[in-house]
Amino acid sequence: MVDQLPDWLHPLAELAGSVRAEQLAPRFPHPPPDARPAAVLICFADGQDGPELLLTQRAATLRNHAGQISFPGGASDPDDADAVATALREAQEEVGIDADELLVFGTLPTLWLPPSNFAVTCVLAYWLKPRTLEPVSTAEVGSILHHPIHLLIDPANRFSVVHPTGWRGPAFEVGSEVPLWGFTAGVISRLFAALGWEQPWDDNVTRPLPEIL
Repeated sequence: MVDQLPDWLHPLAELAGSVRAEQLAPRFPHPPPDARPAAVLICFADGQDGPELLLTQRAATLRNHAGQISFPGGASDPDDADAVATALREAQEEVGIDADELLVFGTLPTLWLPPSNFAVTCVLAYWLKPRTLEPVSTAEVGSILHHPIHLLIDPANRFSVVHPTGWRGPAFEVGSEVPLWGFTAGVISRLFAALGWEQPWDDNVTRPLPEIL
């Protein structure tokens, strides 16, 4: 399977089998027994501006996490065979990407998302022939971002956010009113660091979260 991936994704395919939960979520690495299973799709592609990552902006009308940038995904259904099935189903329902368009090449350790008590498994996939997507579930997804990885890595687009609760974490400028922050930003930031893709950035630079949150 690895030989079907572009060279730039080989390090990630190799890392997927060895990275530890503590490396990706040092504060809350392990879900409690009562956490609800969920999965997200970390979908990479070769886009018009180089390697890219598929992200969604949640609908502004949602009661929770309105406007946030996230991976496609959600809670597991009883009929889902495993986390991969959950991630693929959710991606199809939210953004209209079909399983046969994707090459799944690994999963990351299951991580705990305390606010919703989800046990989240990140499923890694390569999109064989990327195309422009539109939200399918407009009640959940406001817009879709085909975001170049070189812009995520650029230190000029890196900063920290501080939540009113005092929580502090990495964030990315992605051209939307709401920055990429929270669980999704944490996974991306630490995954890129583990891969050696990260460039030095100043985590003392902070920005407030917009009031929409």
